[in-house]
Amino acid sequence: MITLNSKLPHVGTTVFTVMSQLAQEYNAINLSQGFPDYDADPALFDLNEKAMKAGKNQYAAMPGLPALRERIAAKTRDLYGVGYNPESEITVTAGGTQALFTAIAAVVVPGDEVIIFEPAYDSYAPTVRLFGGLVKPYELEGPDFRIDWDMVKKLFTAQTRMIIINTPQNPTGTTLSEADMQELIRLTRDTDVIILSDEVYEHLVYDGRQHLSVSLYPELRERSFIVYSFGKLLHATGWKIGYCLAPESLMAAFRKIHQFNVFSVNTPMQHAIHAYLEEPQHYLALPSFFQEKRDLFRNMMQQTKFTLLPCQGSYFQCVSYQDISKEPDTEMAMRMVKDFGVACIPVSSFYTRKTEQRILRFCFAKRTETLEQAVNQLSKIH
Repeated sequence: MITLNSKLPHVGTTVFTVMSQLAQEYNAINLSQGFPDYDADPALFDLNEKAMKAGKNQYAAMPGLPALRERIAAKTRDLYGVGYNPESEITVTAGGTQALFTAIAAVVVPGDEVIIFEPAYDSYAPTVRLFGGLVKPYELEGPDFRIDWDMVKKLFTAQTRMIIINTPQNPTGTTLSEADMQELIRLTRDTDVIILSDEVYEHLVYDGRQHLSVSLYPELRERSFIVYSFGKLLHATGWKIGYCLAPESLMAAFRKIHQFNVFSVNTPMQHAIHAYLEEPQHYLALPSFFQEKRDLFRNMMQQTKFTLLPCQGSYFQCVSYQDISKEPDTEMAMRMVKDFGVACIPVSSFYTRKTEQRILRFCFAKRTETLEQAVNQLSKIH
């Protein structure tokens, strides 16, 4: 047998894979992973087929289809009043996760420190470690998961290279406020710290809130990679297309990695997305679309023993089960699949230290009947 020295020796099968496999095994309702159980707009499929039949099947330009980058620039300008140069500051990627990976790879070298707010999307920390970086986690606590910026400041050292933010946040459903952004500006001013801003849920903000992109703040924009996902926007997570915005100097470093990691992204799909986004309502309608699902799920969950935590954005709802059980959240989540037929994600899995707060995450990007069936089962848990 060949012996390998793993670059990620402590990384095993993700909890998302485990819970989805368990859901399949027990034929459970899967509210664990963040993907819809309904289809994307058939018009999108028609546009993709049209592009393929028109011969748009060879490599796209390395940074992405020029017309799509122009469309992204226009969308960003319309939403945030900010101009990004499609030639030098926008790159189309094979999904949001690849953009995150590439941004980290572009700037983190052995010995660099990266501050991550936990609970956090599970790709951040392993990618930092893969390139020799040191993860400096800042642990947020429920129910509101607010940031104490004075505590964050204490994590800063001469080796701090990057700080990763995520708004709206996965898994908590919280959003960063204007006060948070001003604190981030003060914290990074007169430093060489790079910001990696994961904004894949930019359109999933509720109750009249505005998504506060770092692109709105010149002092943050000049030091930021900003990552977006067409999969979230189009209800088509399997298409694995996203994009990254950054100032020219940062994007040049990003593209050096991108050209050898992915090189280019699915050509007919880029043509389809470019054509589909001619109609801005396709993404402007997303807040009301998902707020309706959030409100439905939250209202139905009132009949259960779970305690709802705030959900300001994303398509995730966190709940506390403190009044139901004292068992660890991973055990609770597995028991819910086996005994009640509903799969969710234990929030401790989003922490480096597996911090235990007895909180679970549900995805409500599902059909109404799926949510109704799930809550019917959850109401049986006492």
